[in-house]
Amino acid sequence: MAVVFDEKKALFTMYTKNSMYQMKKDDLGVLLHTYYGRKTENTDYSYLIYCKDRGFAANPYDAEKNRTYSTEILPQEYSCFGTADYRTSALRIRTANGCRVLDLRFDHSEVLEGKYSIPGMPAVYAQEGDRADTLVVTLKDQAEDIFVHLYYGVMENLDMITRAVRIENGTSGAIYLEKAASMCLDQMYGSYDWMTFYGKHEMERNLSRTPVHHGLQSVGSVRGSSSHHYNPFVILADHTAGETQGECYGFSLLYSGNFLAEAELDQANQTRVVMGIHPDNFEYELNAGEDFWTPEVAMVYSSNGFEKMSQIYHYVYRSNLCRGKYKKARRPVLMNNWEGTYFDFTGDKLVDMAKEAASLGVELFVMDDGWFGKRDDDFSGLGDWYVNEKKLGCTLGELSERIHGLGLKFGIWFEPECVSEDSDLYREHPDWAFQVPGRKPVRGRYQLVLDFSRQDVRDHVFAQMCEVLDHAEIDYLKWDFNRNLTDLYSAALPAHRQGEISHRYVLGLYDFLEKLITRYPNILLEGCSGGGGRFDAGMLYYSPQIWCSDDSDAIERLKIQYGTSFAYPISAVGAHVSASPNHQTGRVTPIATRATVAMAGTFGYELDPMKLTEEEKTEIREQIKVYQGYYDLIQDGKYYRITDPYQNETFTVWEFAAEDGSEALVSAVSVKTYPNAAPVYVKLRGLKEDKFYVMNGERYLGAALMYGGFRLPAFRGEYQSWNFHFVMEQ
Repeated sequence: MAVVFDEKKALFTMYTKNSMYQMKKDDLGVLLHTYYGRKTENTDYSYLIYCKDRGFAANPYDAEKNRTYSTEILPQEYSCFGTADYRTSALRIRTANGCRVLDLRFDHSEVLEGKYSIPGMPAVYAQEGDRADTLVVTLKDQAEDIFVHLYYGVMENLDMITRAVRIENGTSGAIYLEKAASMCLDQMYGSYDWMTFYGKHEMERNLSRTPVHHGLQSVGSVRGSSSHHYNPFVILADHTAGETQGECYGFSLLYSGNFLAEAELDQANQTRVVMGIHPDNFEYELNAGEDFWTPEVAMVYSSNGFEKMSQIYHYVYRSNLCRGKYKKARRPVLMNNWEGTYFDFTGDKLVDMAKEAASLGVELFVMDDGWFGKRDDDFSGLGDWYVNEKKLGCTLGELSERIHGLGLKFGIWFEPECVSEDSDLYREHPDWAFQVPGRKPVRGRYQLVLDFSRQDVRDHVFAQMCEVLDHAEIDYLKWDFNRNLTDLYSAALPAHRQGEISHRYVLGLYDFLEKLITRYPNILLEGCSGGGGRFDAGMLYYSPQIWCSDDSDAIERLKIQYGTSFAYPISAVGAHVSASPNHQTGRVTPIATRATVAMAGTFGYELDPMKLTEEEKTEIREQIKVYQGYYDLIQDGKYYRITDPYQNETFTVWEFAAEDGSEALVSAVSVKTYPNAAPVYVKLRGLKEDKFYVMNGERYLGAALMYGGFRLPAFRGEYQSWNFHFVMEQ
């Protein structure tokens, strides 16, 4: 069993392949966290808890004269506000009389076979053959019938533990959630680094690593989406942890809205991590008999550095989070017209581009923004999801038929969550957009956001989309979202429930996406939010790939894709070869290098093929063949970060290795070159030590490549790239 309960000791122990998680009910019924780390024999780790009389540390009433017992110091499994634990809390509830004090004690527990799911929200799921159990530990408030059910999904063979919380109102009146985190983890000792991923539009998921210091450190989003600026994935790591050594803990929130991840080092040098929905502007009413689920956190422990942690996330998210046809089906190489034409196109222009794309070996042609309503710029048209046949010169069905006739699949762009003020939809239903009565709304990209917390709004937009999708053969849909939430006010909610909007918005988005993928199971859905503004595990439950960043510059992408790889699989990373000079940076890079970097993702092109030289066309044909040959290795192989682009500005190297070690693809890009430079050596990983590998006719022992290394060719200029394919001798 993945979950063991020692009733005599009131001890819960959860096992995965390489990790162990433990908690214990003490004599007062407080649920204490005792251990999370390397898998050992089932030892009661509560012997590590040290109690002493600490000044100004308050004691529960039922501790009587024991002044050494204080919840301020004890490692708690799920902290709550108001009963003398002054650290950041996981849960804060206001009851009908205005009280915010909550005193949770153990009530009961149960172990369920299989992995729990969460109604209306993403969650990792177990497949046939997976060893998975669910532990549910129920805590109850001492004074009120408020129940907090802690859910643990123990994915034994996948080496992952997930957490979520269900809060149940058993009182006769309403209660109000003011903070409801998905997890709390107290580490009794240790000196850690806090690793987060920050950024901005066109430069997402930069790695930040700072020591956990006394006080509170946090990252989060109050933008209505997970955001370009901070990602809902954090790492707690030993100071010495690196790619292949040291202990680290990954925490990934499966949620696409406002979030908060906190780390606090207290006066006793204990570290607490709390993660979940951001409490700012959050208040959720629970009436008698109602319950509330928090989003899921996927936790991974590695005693062998970040590489092992990342590979666990990659595998689980590919196989046990993504769903549908394209979870495993080969995805087509696409060409998107956006950077090739922007809004300036006709149906004939698109067909001409598609013809050229087909001749290059492209498999999917995507028509981006500008095909609907009155939409020749970004000032108007959003919300009017009917085909602009005058602009296209034909119906969408006819355009689709023409492109399919070229042997290509066909895809289109939507931005269903937003509306232009200059649109029929807004003129008819201004109250459907977020805006506060009596105030002028804040605009973003000249558009407002529709209130997706409302069923009637979602139903209307869904019907519009179905009318389009039902009358053309559409193989791919790019779902975009190009601004953040402001002016949060819903005309459909009473005043005292306006604090629920942000969360209800995310639930409405998930509801819409679930209906969409259910009705159109053969469409490849790609998520996007101005590039990487909603690149999170929650979205992967609905869209198996997400446009990684609006910055398509290959050299900038080295860092963006490096940071992304810590939690998210290569199969999720939307990456394209774009025009040179690059539209975001003006940088000129060889098309070979642009392709090398884009191959570390879903791979496609974002340019006008009519403007390519014959030499470039020849190279693209070869690139597509090469990518298709490496497809399974890239998408399903183990990913290795051979170099760190933040520490090494001279060159960047990464590797894909087959699960069985039978082959490896090593990619390298030169970033800076110097005169009279020293030779560059890299050590490969993931090979069989006692097997020989052949690359370009040369024969190498696996152990030699991993421990002795491989010498890269001399750099002959900046922005050059190489791909080295090593194949094991049979």
